[in-house]
Amino acid sequence: MVRNASFAFLVMTAFAAPSLAQAPAPDAAAPAAPELAGAPRTVAGNWEFSNADREKTCTITFRNDTARVGRRVEFDPKCAALFPFVPEIAGWRLNDNDFLRLLDAQGNSVLEFSEVESDIFEAPKLGEGILFIQNPTDLGPAPKTADQMKGEWVVIRRTGRPLCTLTLSDTAAGEEFVLRVIPPCDQIVTRFAPTAWQMDRGEIVLRAANGQSWRFEETEDQKWQRVPQTANPLLMQRK
Repeated sequence: MVRNASFAFLVMTAFAAPSLAQAPAPDAAAPAAPELAGAPRTVAGNWEFSNADREKTCTITFRNDTARVGRRVEFDPKCAALFPFVPEIAGWRLNDNDFLRLLDAQGNSVLEFSEVESDIFEAPKLGEGILFIQNPTDLGPAPKTADQMKGEWVVIRRTGRPLCTLTLSDTAAGEEFVLRVIPPCDQIVTRFAPTAWQMDRGEIVLRAANGQSWRFEETEDQKWQRVPQTANPLLMQRK
C-alpha cells in the first residue's frame, strides 16, 4: 500500500514539474506601466519665448501639473503686451515624436512648435512670422532693441576723428524710424544721405532714400562698426 502511494506521488511530480519550470517570475510577468500621454521630457521649467529677430522676448514656464487642458503653462506679464494671442493659451502638451502644442481653453492648438534643433522649437504664426521657444541657458544676450538704440550718435573713423552726428529718432517711417543728420558732416556721410534707420538681426541699419544701406555690428568696446570690414572702417558711438 505504501509502495503504491509512493509511485503515485512520483507520477504526479513528474507531470507537475514542466508546468512549474515554465511559470514566469512575478516581476517578469507584470506589464510595464504605460507612459502618460503628454508627459514632459526636459521641457518643464523656464524658456525664452521670442520672435525670429529676438527683439521681442519674454519667459514661458512649463509646469508638470495638469491643467484644464494639457499641463499648466505660465507667461511672464510682458508676454501679453508683446504677443496679443498669449491670453488665449491655457495649457501645453508634448507627446513623443509630436509637436509641442500650446492649447486654448477648448484644447485646440494655438501654436504647434516643432523641434528643429536640441532645445530649440519653432512655429509659424500668422501676422507674427516664425516664433521660437529656446532654452535660455543656450542663448547669449538678446539683441539690442530700437528703443535701446535711439538717441544721438557720432560717426567716426577708427582713428577717432568725428565725421558726423546722427539722431536716431523713435518717429516711425513705415517699418523703419526717421534719422536726422546734424551738420557739419563729412562728405562720405552727406553723399550717402541716410534718412531712416532700424534694427535688423542685432545690427543697426542706416538707409538712404535711394534704398542704399549701411549696416553696423556691435564690437567689444561698445562701438558699432560698419560691415563688411575695411582697412579704415566707419564706426558709430554714443555722443
